[in-house]
Amino acid sequence: MFYGAVSWDPWLIVVQIVCLQCLYYLTLGVFMAILVGTRVSRMSLVYFFDYAAITASTVTGWCVIASFVLGSLAGSVYLLYLVERAKKCLDFSASLYIIHLFICIMYGGWPSSITWWIVNGTGIAVMALLGEYLCVKFREMREIPIRHRS
Repeated sequence: MFYGAVSWDPWLIVVQIVCLQCLYYLTLGVFMAILVGTRVSRMSLVYFFDYAAITASTVTGWCVIASFVLGSLAGSVYLLYLVERAKKCLDFSASLYIIHLFICIMYGGWPSSITWWIVNGTGIAVMALLGEYLCVKFREMREIPIRHRS
């Protein structure tokens, strides 16, 4: 989709990061609505950005964790279509999660929960590695068509 010339284009990178971030939060919202929204009386941004919501001690916390893991799986598919290059997947995944960390810090302070760090560390690993695998398998290993002159 956005794969273009070899030259360095900072606007393209910014657009790719913004698109990836928006798609990630949109998908995370869908998973949160399905998994967490059925368990709580009122959905809020707490489940997205407050580190205390990611806990393994409650069923709702496990639903939040599952939402984040499913969001990272979906994010790897977005990398396939937005980034299209295996060597860029780690960079874009790290950018997404660093931006997410800054938003979490602004929303609820520094994440002091080890569960938050494990979930987000797993999320970045899953997104980057699966994104790289998908890009290699479906983009970079395709056969190059050669036209025969007649």
